[in-house]
Amino acid sequence: MSQTAETRATYEDLYNIPDNMTGEIIAGKLIVTPRPSRRHAYAASSLGALLIAPFQFGESGGPGGWIFLIEPEIALDQDILAPDIAAWKRERFPVEEDHNWISAVPDWVCELLSPSTAKTDKTAKMPIYARSGVGYLWLVDPIARTLDVFRLMENNWVVAGLYEGNDKVRAEPFQAVEMDLGLLWLEREGFPSP
Repeated sequence: MSQTAETRATYEDLYNIPDNMTGEIIAGKLIVTPRPSRRHAYAASSLGALLIAPFQFGESGGPGGWIFLIEPEIALDQDILAPDIAAWKRERFPVEEDHNWISAVPDWVCELLSPSTAKTDKTAKMPIYARSGVGYLWLVDPIARTLDVFRLMENNWVVAGLYEGNDKVRAEPFQAVEMDLGLLWLEREGFPSP
């Protein structure tokens, strides 16, 4: 009886996915998902704007000292992940490498949940982030309008905060500046619908 070994995905496989899809390699498998919806993209863009000004550029009373990237390719052991947003403390960020992926483990990662990615984000990627030593993980759900904040403690995720709707939050590790969660939602209360 013959057995066929499952072929592991390689970085080159990412070059063959359609332009309207996003690819990652998780546990040796090529995972391809659709590009984000407008609610997802709006929440990611808004969150990036709220965090980058104070924590990357030191504006609005923020401390600066961070590097934020939208959908970076990150190599974590054998996995190639593309979180919606990732951040590194400036002194840990590799400015140049001889490949496209970033080899330094992020200090913070944010995944925006959608019906097509929520299962992978929670059951496949969260354990990889923990095993790799990412210090903080945020899960943002633009449909449920929630923010779940996790801190890594002894290689396990611990809930550091659960927020919803229009809460005003000081969420780890960015508690130096208050953030209006309502600004992340495309159809927020008090904001006219298109």
